[in-house]
Amino acid sequence: MWLLDKLLNRLISEGRLTVTDHDGKSYSYGSGEDEKPIRLRLTDKRAAGHIARYPQLGAGEAFMWGWLVVEEPHDIRDLILFFTRNAKKIGDDATHAQGKLRKFLQKAAAKFDGINLRGKARKNAEHTYNLTRRLYELFLDEDRQYTMAYYRDPANRLEQAQLDKKAHIAAKLNLKPGMKVLDIGCGWGGLALYLHKHYDVDVLGVALAPDQIAFCKERAEALGVADRVKFELCDYRDVEAEVGGRFDRICSVGLLEHVGTIHYPQFYEHTARLLKPDGVMFSHCCGRAGPPGTTDAWTRKYIFPGGYIPALSELVSESEKHGWQVMDVEAMRFHYSHTLEEWYNRTVLHKDEIVSLYDEQFYRMWLYYLAGAEQSFRHGTMVNWQILYVKDRAAIPMTRDWMYEESARLRDADEAPQWSLDPKLRDAAE
Repeated sequence: MWLLDKLLNRLISEGRLTVTDHDGKSYSYGSGEDEKPIRLRLTDKRAAGHIARYPQLGAGEAFMWGWLVVEEPHDIRDLILFFTRNAKKIGDDATHAQGKLRKFLQKAAAKFDGINLRGKARKNAEHTYNLTRRLYELFLDEDRQYTMAYYRDPANRLEQAQLDKKAHIAAKLNLKPGMKVLDIGCGWGGLALYLHKHYDVDVLGVALAPDQIAFCKERAEALGVADRVKFELCDYRDVEAEVGGRFDRICSVGLLEHVGTIHYPQFYEHTARLLKPDGVMFSHCCGRAGPPGTTDAWTRKYIFPGGYIPALSELVSESEKHGWQVMDVEAMRFHYSHTLEEWYNRTVLHKDEIVSLYDEQFYRMWLYYLAGAEQSFRHGTMVNWQILYVKDRAAIPMTRDWMYEESARLRDADEAPQWSLDPKLRDAAE
């Protein structure tokens, strides 16, 4: 316990934390006398050392395995936000591997993990996105948008914020009827279907998770648009190019995080071949507000193997080498923290069903993932980048007015659905 005690004494300056070790001995940290302390119990003698040596990985595994218990009325989200609010004052290094050798090994492992050849990329996608359909239905919005929602008002419902996100993206694409659009990493098909509905465009969506693509095809068939909105189980690198380009628009939402930095040249080179000379490519991805970094070990091991959140400098510098011109960049701050908070709350709401689908350890893993991701966007340096790339500067209007005007028009055209699993709807029906 001495190593963890040393870390927490250095780290905790705001609020109060009480840790009871496996032997019953308690330790207190912080000076927030007016605050109700967060109380932890360590149930295994290995827990303290495991957490202290690598706080992010160790704490995550200790919580998953039941070695770390957060006592009511607090929960793991309270603990993570409390911990990172304090860590912010001394830097992110406090939550990373402790010791030079461990730090070196973690960085090397993260670099190697980012090599996503076709077979590995598909395996990683299946690990992340090929879980049971019901799981995603339980915590996502009605359209199954598994990326940042756009909170024009933090009080908005998730369904409204996700609808506003699609309007924001569609407006930036500057679409015209009859255009051909490639949606790389199409998820569950919501954006592709939205673009066709509002602009009468043809869309090809590609992704690597079989059940995602099956679900997309079912949606297109049910809407009677399968001849115009098509989905393929396909690596974007295998989408065939044509002389002069095949697509008027390319969009990717939540895709670049899975490409891997070593593959950025290939991504920009291949998409340049796919896009027409006067076309536009749009990218929405999680990003770092600072310099390049590495993906933490817990996220790589349990949630997004092969994943990496890029710095803006990495995206811009690599795109320039392959003929792209960056014409618009928007940093989306804090929107994802609100999104993840709602996903967390919906997960907690459906604890019993998620445990029955998987088990307690999976449920705790999912909570830790969502809460940990939230803190990165709330207290850390994570943002979302929205970037417009062109080959010809004349491809988009001179001012950004078209984005705001079109986004407003699209927002007025739709009404956000109710969340079908909302307890308020169930109670009203009863």
